[in-house]
Amino acid sequence: QVQLVESGGGLVQAGESLRLSCAASGSIVSINVMGWYRQGPEKQRELVATITSGGLTNYADSVKGRFTISRDNARNTVYLQMNSLKPEDTAVYYCRMIATTKIYWGQGTQVTVSS
Repeated sequence: QVQLVESGGGLVQAGESLRLSCAASGSIVSINVMGWYRQGPEKQRELVATITSGGLTNYADSVKGRFTISRDNARNTVYLQMNSLKPEDTAVYYCRMIATTKIYWGQGTQVTVSS
């Protein structure tokens, strides 16, 4: 059974930073893509950033230049460094992993940015 465990969320003021982590454990054969999604209040879940096993990254326009995604393949862990946070970044952040043909989601971690 595969499990994704996120950590690092919290309450910060606008302009501050947070770093999210997501560690995958269990019977993992091959991880293709890891990424972060978020769902704000009364909003649909949206992509934040993804990273392939080879290190190729993709970002939502709203976070480009502020957020950085990285991964440690040896630890099956993905990180999201979030700088210059804005109130509109407030959301539950979910980790997603694609391993072979299966998609796995974490339970989510709350990020709240006050103005």
